[in-house]
Amino acid sequence: MAPRTKQEDEPEGKPTETLDVAPAVSTAALIEDDPWDMPELQDTGIKWADLDTKGKILRVVTTAAKLILLLGLLYMFVCSLDLLSSAFQLVGGKAAGDIFQENTVLSNPLAGLVIGMLVTLLVQSSSTSSSIVVSMVSSGLLEVATAVPIIMGTNIGTSVTNTVVAMTQVGDRNKFRRAFAGATVHDFFNWLSVLVLLPLEIATGYLVKLTELIIKSFNIQSGENAPALLNVITDPLTHSIIELDESVISGIATGDPEAKNKSLIKVWCQTASNTTVQNVTASNCSDFPCWELKNVTEVFNIKKCSHIFVSTNLSDLAVGLILLACSLLILCTCLILIVKLLNSMLKGQVAVAINKIMNTDFPFPFAWLTGYIAILVGAGMTFIVQSSSVFTSAITPLVGIGVIKLERAYPLSLGSNIGTTTTAILAAMASPGETLGNSLQIALVHLFFNLSGIVLWYPIPFTRLPIRLAKALGQITAQYRWFSGFYIIFCFFVFPLLVFGLSLAGWQVLVGVLVPIVAVLIFVIIVNILQKHKPQWLPSALRSWDFLPLWAHSLEPWDRVVTIMAARCCCCCKCCKVTEEDEETGTHENKDQEIEMYDNPTMTETKEAKKTSGSCEILKATSL
Repeated sequence: MAPRTKQEDEPEGKPTETLDVAPAVSTAALIEDDPWDMPELQDTGIKWADLDTKGKILRVVTTAAKLILLLGLLYMFVCSLDLLSSAFQLVGGKAAGDIFQENTVLSNPLAGLVIGMLVTLLVQSSSTSSSIVVSMVSSGLLEVATAVPIIMGTNIGTSVTNTVVAMTQVGDRNKFRRAFAGATVHDFFNWLSVLVLLPLEIATGYLVKLTELIIKSFNIQSGENAPALLNVITDPLTHSIIELDESVISGIATGDPEAKNKSLIKVWCQTASNTTVQNVTASNCSDFPCWELKNVTEVFNIKKCSHIFVSTNLSDLAVGLILLACSLLILCTCLILIVKLLNSMLKGQVAVAINKIMNTDFPFPFAWLTGYIAILVGAGMTFIVQSSSVFTSAITPLVGIGVIKLERAYPLSLGSNIGTTTTAILAAMASPGETLGNSLQIALVHLFFNLSGIVLWYPIPFTRLPIRLAKALGQITAQYRWFSGFYIIFCFFVFPLLVFGLSLAGWQVLVGVLVPIVAVLIFVIIVNILQKHKPQWLPSALRSWDFLPLWAHSLEPWDRVVTIMAARCCCCCKCCKVTEEDEETGTHENKDQEIEMYDNPTMTETKEAKKTSGSCEILKATSL
């Protein structure tokens, strides 16, 4: 028999004595976890030595199958990016050529910057947009100094792809924080570089002078085309779906009247040309006909292309929209599957090993070299895949799942900016002798622009502002995930179109609108910095933004608005579905309900009132 407690022995009327003991408080809650800490990758699997023969064979087969599947998904991912670029060129390629043809607008540096950015967004390829600029410079339609802001704009436009790729991890808050920061660190580097170097170039023209000096110093001769490394693998699949004639866009940009009536879809893949000297009627003869000798080139079609749309009757826009929908579907599917497959593969010893290789610095005397080695790795990998968008989009999911740190992804992105310019340099080397100097000079401008940005924003840790800005934006988007969509739409579409529209109205209007906005932004940034570090330097009114309305200094009111709108949209969609289901099942239920309505109408009214009150309660809760 168990002994009785002390309270059972004492009479009910006698109060029990209690000891005042302070409650135990855990200090674990006081220590906040850093959201940017890498997730712990522990070896939780069964060790190889503990497996029997069947288990070892099964692990080898499973790992090999996952690796083959991963390579296949990466291949489809790269091909989908290629198809996405082709789709954007079909949808907006001719419009891009028309935009480049507006030489009066291009004389404005800000307008040139925005045009380069918008055209790169339209064709989803900085290589294509920069090649258009090179062809315009080679043909004499653009001067090198005028083309420099356009090249800077192409650098910004190419960084939107990996930002969109980060949106695929929006389901997990921590992964989305890291992935979006890893993608936007590339954006901030490009924006900050343009913000500093574009005014410097307008004032001094140092990029034009430096590249001109290099061209004159070296006896550079024409060479071969840029090597097709990754394209050798991807072209068989992508060219079986669509093949484009990129000379049409360059022809429109250079003012060729025949190019406007041509289709971008390539029909003849093998042609031959024959140039002969013929008598041609001169255009400057008025009184009597006269002739002059000219070189006339005739093109003979030999072999048709073998892609799907070679004999289609659809317009370029229709084919582009079809490819756009299909490529986006393949792109998102491949990214989701790649992330899930990497999560299953990067466990145990593999994850620990990759984490050590990617994120460990060199020993103490040479620790500063680690980032520069990462820049070289990023440049080399981008040169192999011949696309900075492909490389940065591939490392974005790795940052999200915690394999690569943001501090390591930053130099890799900087290296990708350099790698994409080497391809343009090799392509410029293939230009004919009379246009080689200008073509190569523009390619070198792109290279030295990125090198100047690296000198500004990487060597000194204090100057690595893109990392801090990307972390701040990652925190905001993790808390308010709708803000990521607002960031992409505003920074890459609304703001460039606004600047472009103001530039069309004249530089007086552009300066009158942008200067006050820039002044306010600079004031807000300075006040924010002082509020954080030196609040005593500010007047008491400016030590916080509480004197402003809540919507002017906080995203919480906007978040409530977005939440209410999303809830009402979902409610409306559900109501529509319920209504359709009721209409479908109503024919079967009406026969039974007619008897009930005639027999007991009071109950029928009661049921209808309950349904109405229930829907009203849902709407009230949604509005609250």
